[in-house]
This record gives sequence, C-alpha cells and structure tokens, in this order.
Amino acid sequence: MPQRETRTGYGRPDGITAAPGGLLDLLQVAALVLGSDGRIALWSPEAELLLGFSAAEALGQDAGALLVAPENRERARELFRRVRTGARWAGVFPVRHKDGSTRRVEFRTMQLRDARGDIHALGLGTDAETVRNVERDLALSHILVRQSPVGIAVFDTDLRWVRVNPSLERMNGVPEEAVLGRRVGEVLPALDVQAIESRMRHVLQTGEQLLDQQTIGRTAADSEEHAYSESYHRIEDSNGRVLGLAMAVLDVSERQRAAAEVAQARERLAVIADAGVRIGTTLDLPRTAHELTEVAVPKLGDLAAVHVLDSVVGPGGTAAPRADDSLDFRTLAVRAGSPTDAIGAAGPVGESASYSSSRLITQCVREARPILLHQVSEAAIRRIAGDDRAAESLRRAGVHSWLAAPLVARGEVLGTLSLCRTVNPRPFDDQDLTLAAELATRAAIGIDNARLYGRERNTALTLQRSLLPQEPPHPAGIEVASRYLPAVSDVGGDWFDVLPLKDGKVGLVVGDVMGKGVHAAAIMGQLRTATRALARLDLPPAELLYHLDGIAASLGDSDSLATCLYVVCDPRHGRCEVSRAGHPPPVLVDPAGKAALLDVAAGVPLGVGGVPFTAGERELPEGTLLALFTDGLVESHKASIDAGLRDLVRLLDGTRLPLEETCDMLLGALHREPEDDVALLLARRGSG
Repeated sequence: MPQRETRTGYGRPDGITAAPGGLLDLLQVAALVLGSDGRIALWSPEAELLLGFSAAEALGQDAGALLVAPENRERARELFRRVRTGARWAGVFPVRHKDGSTRRVEFRTMQLRDARGDIHALGLGTDAETVRNVERDLALSHILVRQSPVGIAVFDTDLRWVRVNPSLERMNGVPEEAVLGRRVGEVLPALDVQAIESRMRHVLQTGEQLLDQQTIGRTAADSEEHAYSESYHRIEDSNGRVLGLAMAVLDVSERQRAAAEVAQARERLAVIADAGVRIGTTLDLPRTAHELTEVAVPKLGDLAAVHVLDSVVGPGGTAAPRADDSLDFRTLAVRAGSPTDAIGAAGPVGESASYSSSRLITQCVREARPILLHQVSEAAIRRIAGDDRAAESLRRAGVHSWLAAPLVARGEVLGTLSLCRTVNPRPFDDQDLTLAAELATRAAIGIDNARLYGRERNTALTLQRSLLPQEPPHPAGIEVASRYLPAVSDVGGDWFDVLPLKDGKVGLVVGDVMGKGVHAAAIMGQLRTATRALARLDLPPAELLYHLDGIAASLGDSDSLATCLYVVCDPRHGRCEVSRAGHPPPVLVDPAGKAALLDVAAGVPLGVGGVPFTAGERELPEGTLLALFTDGLVESHKASIDAGLRDLVRLLDGTRLPLEETCDMLLGALHREPEDDVALLLARRGSG
C-alpha cells in the first residue's frame, strides 16, 4: 500500500521553505519512469492510488502491456519514441486500471538521463476529470473576481494585500499594483483602519465569518465620506491550513441615503399624524401654541418659538399688520429640546415686542411665505435676533440653521413658527421647510379658532355680567349672598336674581339656559327680563313659571330651553313657596343646622310648553337658610349630579358660617373643575 505523508507544517524562519500547499494533494499527481526498453523503472505511491497497481506489481513490467489497451499500444509506442528523442508531450491518454476499467489520465512527459547517460522517460499524470474540475473552478473564480461589481480583496496572514479586483480598485481609487504587499492603513488611512484590521484578526484566529460590517470613511476615489458594507471570510486549503482571508466590499452609500430618506419621510408623516392629534386639543390660545412647539421639538428643530401679531390677541381681534415698517409681536410659546441660551432670544412668553422690518419674522409675515436659511451667517443672526444680547445667545448656543413658517388661517397671517438647529448637525432642507409649513398651517387653524372663540367668550361674558345684578338688593328680613363663576371654556346662560315683591315678600330666582356662548347669554337676558316683569304682577311661583314657559317656547329655538327655580319668601309670616321647571331642588338648612333637599316636583324645562307646574309650601323659621344653585356646582364628568347633591347637603349640614364665607366654602369644595357656569344664591331669614 502507498505510504501517506505526515504533515508537520515545517518551515524555516528565513522564509526559504514553508508548509506545503494542498493543490498537489488534490490533484494526486502520479510519477512513473520508463527505462529505454519501455519497462517501468520507478512507480510512485500516487501512481498506485491512480491506477491500482502496487509498486511490486508494476516495477519491471512492460508499460504498454500493463497499462495500455491493445488498440492504443501503437500510439503509446510512438509517443514513447518521441519522448526518448527529447520531445515533450502533454495530453490525455487512456490508461488501463488494475480493475480492468479505463481511466483518462492527463500526462506531462519528458526525457530523463541518468549518470551513465542512459535515457529514460518521465511521466507525470493525474486524473483528467480532476484537472478539468480544478480548471473550471479556477476559471469561474477568476471571472467572478474580475467581473464582479462587488469589491473583492485577498489578504495574507500578515494582513497585507495580495489580490484586488477591478471593482475594489475603483472604490479605492488606487490600482492593484500600488496596494500589493501593503496594509490597509498604508493605502487608505482615512478609513477606520483599527476596526477593519480588528475584524481581520478575529476572522483569521477564529474562522468565524463576519458579514455586513459597516465602515464609514473616505478613499482616494472621492473626497466625500462613503458607507461600506464589508464581509470577511477566512481562506483555507484542503488540509485546513490558513492561507489568509478574503474581503467583499459594497459601497452602500446610496442605499443608506435612500433608507435615511425613507426613514425621514416616515418620521415626517409621524410628525404630521402627531400634530393632528396633539395640536388644537383646546380652544386656549397659549395652549395651542405650546402644543405646536411640543410637536416640533425635537423631531424637527432643537428650538421652536411661536410669535403672533399683537393685534391677534388684542381687543380688536384683527391680524392685519400695522402700516409702518415695524410689527408688534407677542411671544406665545418657546420650547427647547435641551438647556440652551438661545431660548431667551425668542423673548419672554406672554410679552410683546416691536420687530423692525429688517427682522426675518417680520418679512415672513409681510410676505406670507416661509423663509429657510440652510446656514446661518453672522449677518443672518442679527436679522433673527431682536437685539445684541439675543444675537449673542444664538451664537453661544451654536445656531447653524434656521427657518420660519407663517401662521396663516382663513387667508389671514396671524404670526410665525420659527425653528432653529443647534444640537442636530444636519441643516434644514426643503423637506423640513415643507413639514414646518404643514405644521404651521394646522396650528394656525387651531390658533385662529382659539382667537375667535376667546373673542366670542369675552363678548358672551361681558353680556352676561351686564345682565346679572351687580349688587343684589338687601330686602328687609332676608339676608342674601351670591356668586357667579363663568366656565373656563364656554360661557353658558346661568343667571340668578333677587326680586322685591309686594307686602315685604322676596322672590329668589336661579336659572340655566341650555347652550353656550353669546346666544345663550342673550336668551338668558330675555328670560331674566320676563321673570322680573312677571314677578311685578305678584304671580304665584307655579303660575309665573307657566307664563315664562310660554315666553321661552315663543322664542322658537331649541337652544331657548332653560331650567328655572323660583322661590317666594314671606319673612313676615315665616313661609316660602317653591316651584321648579326642571331645575335642581334647593337645599333648606333649618335653624338647628339640619340640611336637606326640598322635596318639590321637578316639572319640565321652560320652552317645552303645555305642561302645568306645581308648587310646594314650607315653613321658614327665623335663621333658616335656603341655597339655590345651578347644576355646574354639583355636576361634573367625574361625578353624577346625585353625588354632587349629597356632597352639597353634607357641606351645609351644621354650618354656622356667614353667608359670604359659606359661598366661598361651597365653591372651594365643589367647583373643582370649572367646566360649566355656576350661579349660587344663598338666602337666610333674619329677624323680620
């Protein structure tokens, strides 16, 4: 049997010899020598592996008779004669195997002479199919490496270039001959050489492949930074000996830019969606401006400010700019993503300032178009800032990019949204400007709605206050105290009144018009006036409500429905008569301090029409307290009206406070969320 070679990885430090490669082992090249008589003189172990004959079986045998089929022997003898004369021959020849089969063997033959001058023929042969496979693999590898759009490099175990394909030459901007034998840092110092060589060492030591490793840097091919995806693979021969490593490189700059653009587009859509949910949640002007800055920072800018024309929030309510060159702005909201001196450059929130025509936000309002500064120059800082101190704050904060978008609603410019970048190194671009303009447009509608609502609320509140008694009368025998608190959001139609009647009687009225705003206040004014006129006729409470119901119905509007409670007190005789039109019942606190709701038929609201009202009489001893109120005191979205009534009775039970203090106590305890108007009227029978 042929002896197998034991590999020890031998080699000398001077590099003259080295560990053997594996290609010859793959080919298993057989060697045989024929003497001048055509007999086999030498026979290698690889020959036995290739053809099956042992050395004992082959040596001394006629090669033609042993290895060549009869039909091929003449051709074999001719080739043998040519080699003996000094000619070389290379080709494929059919050779007979010991098992009787025929093997195609690729030969390289040549003449040999020994010390005596005798001529021999050396034949080196290997399986032809194995040779074809190796050739195909090499050709395919060569084509793939040379024509691949992927950059491919081969490094030795010392991390030095030994092969570079044309694609990588183009990426590097350096030809192959200029990099061979050198390390990455010697050729491409602007790359992250430490990270690249660390990956190479890891792959060489562990054999673990590393895929899609990211590197950012510059090469000689381009002065701009590129993003590269690198994959590393260890190269071994068929015996597992490490030969070096291969690196595949892709320039993924465009892919990363495209991915970044997609991510930015998604982020912009998310900002717009967020704006639709978060901006304009209330009709409060400063709150709407603040919501705009919350959406814009830090997703769009590092600092945001909302300025509106002072005339927008002024009593006139018009957003038209002044005729002179300057405009008066009020700062409604300022927000920064991180602590910065630049936040003071926008001006104190809630305060007004005059901005000259040279200021960029003045230009933004006058021209009703957005303004974008990709890079903020020194001259631009002075046009952004209101004064030298503000300009210095912007410089210290590192403002490098700025934009402003007008707040336009219903064709009217209300102010501006201004944004700047200090921490984010990327300057604003046209996409950012488009997004800012979209946010400004959405916010402007909310700001304008808040402005119009505020104007209407102020009008309704002014009207309502003018219709309510400024100072309730103080009739003999009855002590009264009252409070009216408008809702924070919508002013309603709550009212109260104290009416002197004949024979020392006193009429107490509390009502609540359904609806909000100026219309409700106007309806309230009509019903209050009608109540005062009917009371002068000395009508009993149930009859008065009956006539008032007809008046409310004649107004012809569903919003004219109202609830009402009318109490006629007779302090001389210590009695009272009560009638309700869908209104909460009053609370009566007897002289002993016991509080309870008066059990009087509820009736229907005023304006329903055609339903009679009933009344109930009660004793009114000296010291008795009556509490009349609207539902805003006892009802909220967190608690039912029944729970509120129980709380009211509990608070009044046993109270001995003066009436003014009692009003404050009740409002402080019950009016936690001013979401509805509250009218409260307290009356205590004195010593008449």
